[in-house]
Amino acid sequence: MALRAQDIGMGIAVALIWGMGVVFAKAAIEHFPPILLMALRFAVTTAALVWFVRPPWAQMVRIFWIALVSAAIQYSLTFNGLRGLDASTAVLVLQLEVPFIVLLGAVLLKERPGLRKWLGIGFAFLGVGFIAGEPNLGGASGSLALVISGAFVWAIGQVMVRRLVSLDGVTLIAWVAVFATPQLFAMSYVIEGAPGPYIASANWIVWSTVVYLGLIMTALGYTMWYTLIRRHPVGQVAPFLLLLPVFSVIGGITLLGESLTLRIALGGAVVIAGVAFILFERAPTTTPAAEAKPAADDTETPPPRKPAARPRPPLFARW
Repeated sequence: MALRAQDIGMGIAVALIWGMGVVFAKAAIEHFPPILLMALRFAVTTAALVWFVRPPWAQMVRIFWIALVSAAIQYSLTFNGLRGLDASTAVLVLQLEVPFIVLLGAVLLKERPGLRKWLGIGFAFLGVGFIAGEPNLGGASGSLALVISGAFVWAIGQVMVRRLVSLDGVTLIAWVAVFATPQLFAMSYVIEGAPGPYIASANWIVWSTVVYLGLIMTALGYTMWYTLIRRHPVGQVAPFLLLLPVFSVIGGITLLGESLTLRIALGGAVVIAGVAFILFERAPTTTPAAEAKPAADDTETPPPRKPAARPRPPLFARW
């Protein structure tokens, strides 16, 4: 099914919402510690979504662990890394999430990536290695390692998500937020200290950012994304996510005064090219033999039907 103009606009909007969310988060962690910021974000998401979805009682334990890995731990790593990096650089490095999930799918789910995907993985890691060699990042190697670790943990969370069945994306997002909120608040209290002083001193601009992250970036962004992937194959709409780092780079330069060095720009271009190799699938070709195969005779006994596979939730999008 071809993408309609409405779908194209929605895909671009998702990339813009998620890409700018990283820029706004980078500004907000100047006031809120990163883990506390994520706790407040998911609290807003919970308040927005939980009333409209049914509790998936049979899968609550699994969702608890998914929330711990793919939200609490992953966002703690990623946004602590963001604290020491420019938003534009962090988003380019985070594109490693795509090759990581392909690698974990091959190891844990016995999936078989083709040569095209292996080339994409190689390009993505080569680009990140090029970025890591930027002299200006010499004192930020720890932050870079945190962002890369966050990308890897995210991929682990997606493998966990793909083992779920009969659960739509919005329900999953809502209940991940329900569990992630207390998990993140607890982690923030242990690692960052009492949240009271930060909350009491936050101004309306910081709170506007929290609302954006929870309501627009997470609740609205995911709802739009899952609407798209319910209408179309994931491979048809996933390339829109390649616009995400473009919007983050533009936002970081224009709103945060960040600068993009030539080395980071070239490395980022190689990373995005590698991810594009992974995301873009070649259309299947029909062999002449298959086209010439005669239709089955009406008198033949039809083969027994295989039981329908239980539906899996769509791939849990990154932002």
